[in-house]
Amino acid sequence: MKTSCLTLILALITLGLSAQTKSGKPESSSYTIRVKINGVKDTAVYLANYFGNKIYYNDTAIADKNGLVVFKGKKFEEGGKYAVVIPGPKYFDILVTEEDIDIETDAADFVGKMKINKSLENKLFYDYVKFIDQQKKLRDPIDAQLAEENIKEEQATKLKEELKVINQQVIDYQSKLFRDHPNLLVSKLIMVTTEIEIPEPPADTEDLNWKYHYYINHYWDNTDLNDPRIVRDQGIHRKLETFANNAVAQIPDTVFVEAKKACEKVASNPELFKYFVHFFTSNAEKSKIMCMDRVFVLMVDEYYKSGRTPWMDNEQLAKIIEAADKKRPTMCGETVPNIILPDTSGTNWVSLHGIDAKYTIIAIWESNCGHCKKEMPKLMEIYQKWKDKGVEVYAIGNDFETPEWKKFIREKELSWINVSDNPEINKSDSAMVLIRSGITNLQSLNFRKTFDVFSTPKVYVLDADKKVIAKQLSAEQVEDLLNNLEGSVQNSENSEETEKGKTKFEDKDKSKTRDKKNEGS
Repeated sequence: MKTSCLTLILALITLGLSAQTKSGKPESSSYTIRVKINGVKDTAVYLANYFGNKIYYNDTAIADKNGLVVFKGKKFEEGGKYAVVIPGPKYFDILVTEEDIDIETDAADFVGKMKINKSLENKLFYDYVKFIDQQKKLRDPIDAQLAEENIKEEQATKLKEELKVINQQVIDYQSKLFRDHPNLLVSKLIMVTTEIEIPEPPADTEDLNWKYHYYINHYWDNTDLNDPRIVRDQGIHRKLETFANNAVAQIPDTVFVEAKKACEKVASNPELFKYFVHFFTSNAEKSKIMCMDRVFVLMVDEYYKSGRTPWMDNEQLAKIIEAADKKRPTMCGETVPNIILPDTSGTNWVSLHGIDAKYTIIAIWESNCGHCKKEMPKLMEIYQKWKDKGVEVYAIGNDFETPEWKKFIREKELSWINVSDNPEINKSDSAMVLIRSGITNLQSLNFRKTFDVFSTPKVYVLDADKKVIAKQLSAEQVEDLLNNLEGSVQNSENSEETEKGKTKFEDKDKSKTRDKKNEGS
């Protein structure tokens, strides 16, 4: 149990209540939460509720001279894990369900001095907490010994057996709790954290990924997705993180399909549905994995644009839809808009879609960007090696004022396709004439918005149809990608040649057999 500062606890008072009626006040309940905290008196004590991995102010009361503070209980759907927060701030967790709670503890040692006078849920919860703490004390020295570099194999084997015993004791404790109290919140919250058991594949299966598919399809078996209270616990957030970032294959379309399945599983549970939709959308938007912005856009389309997020106000909704629309034109797998911009002469307009190349690299850069000055020469070296293999570079200058851009191109001998805009063509009258005459288009003159350029360099790799294969790459990564792409093509071609050779061999062999038969006749 933590006693240090919560990341968000200092902002509790500024955060909205998470369990309110339209009047802005928590609904009354016939249950009470009585907490006596030795070492605390005549001061405000907060009751805060978890919402996944975050915590929000929910209620406040004043501790009397004896440290007694009383909060109103919660309705079933508002139950879950809550934190009692005292000045410091320091806090301890309690489970709030439809029962009276009467507990006593000490500000100097929340867990060690915890006494449950009334509340089966919290008695079982703190019995479990103390048991796990004991098991951890047994395990820590074993883990430390196993981490030693010069540990002998015989000793390591013995220590691992000891760990198995400790782990089994935890499993046995959990299993008994689940059997004896399957419907209590404490059991359900612990169940969320337990892994499912994966059986051996059926003997007759031809699915090489059978265990993976079983794991994904049964991932939520230990989680009661119908209980709204489990959203008020960090465990559900950790389970979602594991699912989205580790369990599911990190392929954007696959992640989206599995995210949608998970959201639909909880569609009838409003609070959990809200959390799942927000988590998968936010997780994709923040992901460092290339092309996961596709998941973000698809989630926005599926849930936010379709009106399935009633908890969002119009301003929030407009912002998230706008963010998705900015990413939409350059998502992986999508054909990028045709950019038509003038080259260094200022009069020759070059069309991106007019480039006939197996792979086209879009490089958006500027001459006063330190990182660009390092990356562009490196990319030029790669271009020189690959230009005869069907690779072209469509480099877009982001300078706007072009003299320094042209100077850098000359000095570094950047001999690929160089295009840019300039103040003259972006004047409103000039832009309208250029667009109406068909020389260029609005997406080209607004290429910074089209490609969501907020930093440079920004690099995309396109296939022959100008669909995005990869994005946000360094020069070295571009070369690695080209090697991988060509290696895959070469392997495919070799495989086809092997099959052709095999067919020819089989045809030739069959011909010999026919000849022998003819000779026999």
